[in-house]
Amino acid sequence: MGFWKNLFTGSNAEANAGANNGIETLDSRLVEVLPQEGENGCRLYFSTDRQIDLYELEELCDTVGWSRRPLRKVKKAIAHSFLVVTLWEDLGKRRRLIGFSRATSDHAFNATIWDVVVSPKYQGKGLGKSLMQHMIKKLRAEDISNITLFADPQVVTFYETLGFVVDPEGIKGMFWYPE
Repeated sequence: MGFWKNLFTGSNAEANAGANNGIETLDSRLVEVLPQEGENGCRLYFSTDRQIDLYELEELCDTVGWSRRPLRKVKKAIAHSFLVVTLWEDLGKRRRLIGFSRATSDHAFNATIWDVVVSPKYQGKGLGKSLMQHMIKKLRAEDISNITLFADPQVVTFYETLGFVVDPEGIKGMFWYPE
């Protein structure tokens, strides 16, 4: 377990979690504004509010080619997640969901990050990195020290740049699927 201990202790944890990252807190419970701006100078912000339009989330997931999941199950997954972080584009009187991530946890030691998605329109601008750093920062604030995730092969390199390691110390994940 030396890998996990080293990854999330001392100043290295702050660096990996994006310690401050210039994010201005508007409402410590729900909203944090990003220093970057969206198209036409609109404001971008994170939220931990779980009140998400599931159809808007489904639309976001469609833009990256994810297969559709039953909305009742998506709603249940969100409700039972330890942490949900969304990324929004403020369009004046309305807002648009441009990023989503969630984590499950045992509430003590471990968390697994799931369903990280950023609109293709906003990919390559550092927002996926900011979203992940925000997730890690929030999980570390809850004293979670073992953070895992599952990644498609084409995005493994992205997560490695954030400090994630494929199979640290020879640990192998195992899966059980119904027949």
